[in-house]
Amino acid sequence: MGFEPQSGCGMEDDKEMIHKQYYVEKAKVDRLVAAKNRKSDFYNGIYDRYEYPVLTRDFAPVHWRYDLNEETNPYFMERLGINAVMNSGAIYLNGKYHLVVRVEGNDRKSFFAVAESESGIDGFHFWDYPVELPDTCPEETNVYDMRLTGHEDGWIYGVFCSESKDTENPDLSAAVAEAGIVRTKDLKKWERLDNLRTLQSPQQRNVALHPEFVNGKYAFYTRPMDGFIETGSGGGIGFGLCEDIEHAVIDEEKIISRRIYHTITESKNGAGAVPIKGKKCWIHFAHGVRNTAAGLRYVLYMFGTDLQDPSRVVAEPSGVFLVPFGKERVGDVSNVVFTNGAVARENGDIYLYYASCDTRMHVATTTIDKIEDYLFNTPQDPHRSPDCVKQRCELIRQNLELLS
Repeated sequence: MGFEPQSGCGMEDDKEMIHKQYYVEKAKVDRLVAAKNRKSDFYNGIYDRYEYPVLTRDFAPVHWRYDLNEETNPYFMERLGINAVMNSGAIYLNGKYHLVVRVEGNDRKSFFAVAESESGIDGFHFWDYPVELPDTCPEETNVYDMRLTGHEDGWIYGVFCSESKDTENPDLSAAVAEAGIVRTKDLKKWERLDNLRTLQSPQQRNVALHPEFVNGKYAFYTRPMDGFIETGSGGGIGFGLCEDIEHAVIDEEKIISRRIYHTITESKNGAGAVPIKGKKCWIHFAHGVRNTAAGLRYVLYMFGTDLQDPSRVVAEPSGVFLVPFGKERVGDVSNVVFTNGAVARENGDIYLYYASCDTRMHVATTTIDKIEDYLFNTPQDPHRSPDCVKQRCELIRQNLELLS
């Protein structure tokens, strides 16, 4: 027989134990979630930016951070703080936009949490609990930057960075990066698969799973690396195939988007959001990194690959696609934008989710038609200053003739 409490028994007592400051802090979060976003006055004809971030650390539920019990936390001190929210995978599921967010605690450990929205530009709120991945790698210290792929095999896959201490290196900060793989049907129950093995590359970060089979195999976009931070001999964004997703092994990687001297990809580059299937090509958002006197600068760039052969680049517009803008330039790691999630709707609308400065999440909106115009009609980089000037002068000449 089960115990059935009297009406209201214990409930009022429990509420009396909740610290009054909880309601003050919760109201702050509720106001953030309820606030409407709007397009900014930024214009380039390619995409729209928005006035406000879609997520910051202040969106984290109060019950994630505080012990609400007045008896055990009389001063209502924050016990488990949140430092940042960033680098989110994205998917449209059951009529809502979902982000699998990288949440970084005050302890520097990252974890994943799901936030959902009906509009995709505002109203994002976290689920009650963060994601608890199956703990199958005892050496794993940190996880982050999940890319979500709704695959044609019926699963939703999450590919993320699995970081461990490099026990063979005496440097305390030395680490090893691998690509962890999980899968789910609902973003609630997750199955952990073996980490990806790439026989030609000792480390991997920024790995994304292609949403369709290629020649009957699973296809990955990789980033070959010699070390945890430095790409070394790694030449850019790779492409490789594997037979078995549960025990994924890639024996050969083909570089499809190369690092090039004196460009935005000089130091390194990597896959961004999972590719979007357009009308003319597979649409790729990627990040490029160059070194500056102020440190590494991360920006977004784009390229397109063939619909039948996604390892073949068919469009490669010059220069940056999106850079840190205004207040986006300031944060934990300044002058950085990074994406690992985008949503494409059936009507052709694209929602690109990007983080600024490893601190907060933003959205930019565009369409497949606009992006394919950008990909195929923006000139390529000629890689030399004199040729770049000629390219610009030709545009100026055409415009002055039109204006005269």
